[in-house]
Amino acid sequence: MANPPLVPQGTLNRVRVSIVVPNYPNLNITAPYMSKSFATVSFQGAFAELIPTATGGVTSPEPYVMASVTVGLLRPQGLASAWLDQGGTQSAIGPVTVYSDTAAFAPITLQNCVIGDIEPGAFDGMDPVVRVMIKGIYQTNSDLWNLV
Repeated sequence: MANPPLVPQGTLNRVRVSIVVPNYPNLNITAPYMSKSFATVSFQGAFAELIPTATGGVTSPEPYVMASVTVGLLRPQGLASAWLDQGGTQSAIGPVTVYSDTAAFAPITLQNCVIGDIEPGAFDGMDPVVRVMIKGIYQTNSDLWNLV
């Protein structure tokens, strides 16, 4: 009996996670400013639709999907307050790039970002986390723009 091939599984590096806001570098977030949950990226909506027809389906790729990044900031540090202050003056923050916990996974850049939600959390001396949600646009199906 043959052994299955050994595929290297890789390594995750928690302290590699970062969020870069080029238009507001004072909002950049690195691992020492994050809670144990670090950051989560999610996409809302399908990258393409398959529209039923009489005998099959027509594809309709989307040029973008809505996306969000949720990050837990540490309230005892000034960066959490900086995000709240930014939301109070200008919540549209431009592009944002999220770097994951491995170099094997490409950074994710969102366009037209806004500060969506800020949850300061419980002021009970037990939970230091301020949850910040960044909302933006993730561009998909770039080949759509190659009109021939």
